[in-house]
Amino acid sequence: MKREIIITSDGSTTIHLPEWNEQYHSKHGAIQEAYHVFIKNGLEQIDLEELSILEIGFGTGLNCFITFLESSKIINYVGVEAYPVGKEEIAKLNYVSELKAESQEHIFNLIHTIPWEEQQKISNSFLLTKREQFFEKIEDENTFHLIYFDAFGARVQPELWTEAIFKKMFLALKKDGILVTYAAKGSVRRAMEAVGFSVERLPGPPGKREMLRAIKY
Repeated sequence: MKREIIITSDGSTTIHLPEWNEQYHSKHGAIQEAYHVFIKNGLEQIDLEELSILEIGFGTGLNCFITFLESSKIINYVGVEAYPVGKEEIAKLNYVSELKAESQEHIFNLIHTIPWEEQQKISNSFLLTKREQFFEKIEDENTFHLIYFDAFGARVQPELWTEAIFKKMFLALKKDGILVTYAAKGSVRRAMEAVGFSVERLPGPPGKREMLRAIKY
């Protein structure tokens, strides 16, 4: 499938899939979306000094890199991606400059060059495991405090937004664990609630009225 690098409304890049008319991040601002959905309404809601994060849709590594930049916690980060982004595309992304994180450029590069399927030490407080895996194959249980659910939208991949997938997410979370996603469709909310999540609608990032946060009580 053809993939193009485009500039989103906040100046940051993302990958566009013309065949699906879908992007890896919001066209209204990739960085703004990441901060609003995953940091403000996810990471900052957890009052722990050490936590485990599962990202569904590792993609460009943007959410992982911003989590590294913004967190003073000890983090074990697991990113799941069925179709890893190529190094040529990674080289065209402008996240380091847009985040004014030139001093941490080596970390962004490291995120993308470490081997897959092995836990790697990115820093003294950040461990990263990248798994090349289809989401329906996830079998983790009672492992994560937080899930960044950043799969392609239900319009193009409805099979990733079903009760079966959210059941796997529910099982993967620890008690009181949180799942956050940019999505807000009623069918998504109902699928989450059907497997046991308590779900709340929150104001969405720029260009989107609402988003969802689900909690496993």
